[in-house]
Amino acid sequence: MNTHTAAALDKLSLGFSYLILLASMVMLGWGVLGFLEFFTSLAPLMPLQNPSFPTGTQCVHWLVITAAGGTYLLGYGLRWTYTPVAMLALFASLATLCAVETFDFMQNPGRYGDFVRECIYYVVIATYLFRSTRMQERFGFPGRPG
Repeated sequence: MNTHTAAALDKLSLGFSYLILLASMVMLGWGVLGFLEFFTSLAPLMPLQNPSFPTGTQCVHWLVITAAGGTYLLGYGLRWTYTPVAMLALFASLATLCAVETFDFMQNPGRYGDFVRECIYYVVIATYLFRSTRMQERFGFPGRPG
């Protein structure tokens, strides 16, 4: 690979790593605001509760979203070796929860496409966390460089 291609790929990788950080901040904020509304009925920005979800489903929804955002940010900041594994488990939980919400409770016509896109995002991010040199160096996977 020539140096221009390698430099371009490195910039794309850096940009994607920042995008994951931004998405994690949004997830954490969204989860915290969702819990605030769930427990107090206060919606400082906009209503976040989905009235078609049962109370228990809604609570698990906010719990997993908050955990995913917080885990990635904390893991990234601390360079926790098991961050990719934890995120894979959380992505599997999010995808499972999304399947239940999509197939059992949601009524909007675009719900199936949204579900597929969400699952694709999880697969792409998890693949990047496990396969990219940048993430291997960041998290120092056991038996790998970093």
